[in-house]
Amino acid sequence: MHEPHVLISGGAGGLGRAVCHNLTRQQIPVVVLEIDKDAAENAVGEIQNAGGRATMVIGDITTSAGARAVFEEAVGKVGRINGLVNCAGVFPRRPILEITDEDWDFSFSVNVRGLYNLSVCAIEHMRAGGAGGRLVNVASIDALKAHPNNAHYAAMKAAVVSLTKSMGLAFAPDGILVNGVAPAAIATDKARAAGWLPEIESKTPIGRAAAPDDIAEVIGFLISEKNRYMVGETVAVSGGYFIP
Repeated sequence: MHEPHVLISGGAGGLGRAVCHNLTRQQIPVVVLEIDKDAAENAVGEIQNAGGRATMVIGDITTSAGARAVFEEAVGKVGRINGLVNCAGVFPRRPILEITDEDWDFSFSVNVRGLYNLSVCAIEHMRAGGAGGRLVNVASIDALKAHPNNAHYAAMKAAVVSLTKSMGLAFAPDGILVNGVAPAAIATDKARAAGWLPEIESKTPIGRAAAPDDIAEVIGFLISEKNRYMVGETVAVSGGYFIP
């Protein structure tokens, strides 16, 4: 029988890579899904050097055909997938009155449609297997807190929160538990280079942005068999930056 794997979209990014390492420390093998082959190879090599088990697949999930092709490739390589972490995303920042058609289309194609496309493939696979599974969708605190400098991104992540609720309700009877996380700022290399972390950290009671591992720990619980009763929830992980 094939050992179940967890597929992580955007698995070579700052948060995605931390999720991969968290899961492999739990002895859970992972599949790194990326659009950038070099980034995926580096991530898989790093995971394997740390003693984890990792496979990679390369593809574009912004169309249903593309997502299905890459998911089927993953299943062909590992046999069974019982977990999906939808971590792939783009973070465009632009004032409300300057958002272009291209901004809307690009953000939606990755942050919502790609997540939906891949989720459909995973849920169909898990239902056919009959053993249930887990999905975790990475939203953002911006879905819950007004943010005028990236309103289209916030709107897309609000859609992720809504999809998480709907998917959770629809597929819990199949033993497929769908939940999400809504991180505040994460101190990835890209975020540090962008220069806006100090402003967020000054408003965060804990006094710092999240390390990728801080968020990965929460995802690691939600995607594991330790999560037995959470359905349709999106957990805010913000260091106190947002408390409703």
